[in-house]
Amino acid sequence: MILCCGEALIDMIPAPTGTGRDGFVPHSGGAVFNTAIALGRLGVQTGMLTGLSTDMFGRQLADALKASHVDTSHIVTSDRPTTLAFVRLMNGHATYCFFDENTAGRMLSADVMPALSAEVSALYFGGISLACEPGANAYSALLEREGPGRAVVLDPNIRPRFIRDIGRYRNRLDRMVALADIIKVSDEDLNWIQPEPLSLREKVEILLHKGPSVVILTRGGEGATGFLANGAEVHVPAHRTEIADTVGAGDTFNAGVMAKLSELGKLTKSELAALSPATLEEAMTHGAKVAAITVSRVGANPPWAGEL
Repeated sequence: MILCCGEALIDMIPAPTGTGRDGFVPHSGGAVFNTAIALGRLGVQTGMLTGLSTDMFGRQLADALKASHVDTSHIVTSDRPTTLAFVRLMNGHATYCFFDENTAGRMLSADVMPALSAEVSALYFGGISLACEPGANAYSALLEREGPGRAVVLDPNIRPRFIRDIGRYRNRLDRMVALADIIKVSDEDLNWIQPEPLSLREKVEILLHKGPSVVILTRGGEGATGFLANGAEVHVPAHRTEIADTVGAGDTFNAGVMAKLSELGKLTKSELAALSPATLEEAMTHGAKVAAITVSRVGANPPWAGEL
């Protein structure tokens, strides 16, 4: 099982109303939630570890996970509210306004994180759950406790406005990077992590030296480049499609990559350490294909395996 550890929230997506003004429609979302949904729809044994509210939005999120065949036995529930993200779309690109104070997801603590059985073979972390404390510390502690012996995939998906203490965030992220096998970053993420005036290739090298076996760098419409610790490099173009919006694009790309690696029996620490460029390219090509379907739809709506 791939266990996706991080935020589940409600994306409030603008939609026209009968009055001529836009209203907001609640869509289930969140970076890590989107990846879990995409993995479940692709037929991968998947679970979600997050904090969910008992409110109406929390029930919506739980129902959505179950409908996409995602195991919910690791979810921690509370009567705190659900995180809401109001979305503004401009030319198909999304910006967000978050309401996250004192929420069920954000207020997770290390002592409520469940022990994981041997059934969990891989862990996925990412999104705003890595920045918003105290939950961020709980996920970091979970990785330190449960990461050894399991494949670990990390997508920082950095949102600077969520980072209250940059030094503390960087220290926590460095510890998590050192325990990860695959790091996926956008060019914007990479430039934030390594602000020095270096080339993207040099910045990737710095990340690889911190411990991961694979770094995947995404650049939107320019596609993605994968880097292996042995110096090999592969590039995959973005699939061309008519874009409805970009909500969930990177999240479903991650799911496609992990799904293909899992299918090929490569989603383990030892296999990722010896991964071939051809296998990495195959996995990234699958990720680009899955992401292309998602961006052709409104909101984060990953495809089912049969749609590929």
